[in-house]
Amino acid sequence: MTETVIHRRVAALNAGGDPGEVARLGSGWLVLGDPQVIPGYCLLLPDPVVPDLNALAGAQRAAFLADMAHAGDVLKHALGATRINYAIYGNQDPALHAHVFPRRADEPPRLATAQPWAYDWSAAEKFSPAAHGGLVRQLRAAFARAR
Repeated sequence: MTETVIHRRVAALNAGGDPGEVARLGSGWLVLGDPQVIPGYCLLLPDPVVPDLNALAGAQRAAFLADMAHAGDVLKHALGATRINYAIYGNQDPALHAHVFPRRADEPPRLATAQPWAYDWSAAEKFSPAAHGGLVRQLRAAFARAR
């Protein structure tokens, strides 16, 4: 398997060097997405990295999907989201990762019912510890309470 951004990010998480780390879950890591196209947008990254969901079997697959749903539960409650959108593609970075988007009632009307890729990702705020450190701390605390 070719090394991807997902591989590098999981390696950084295992080394304790990813400031966007939100939580260590049973199947992998939850991190803030970059860019923060929707505030609180996260990625679930499996550890170890696998090519796609179909590379996981039985309990491993169930654990990843359960962690994805759990992440949505915690994000929904912690951020006051009205719903959570989930997506697994792997087309650009060919390694399993799940996008978890907390959707809010205050989104612009033209985007409120659109899929997250309708947003202008190039204009979205890039993740930075200075700008998003408070959000990381808030979410880490929410996941700690949910354990």
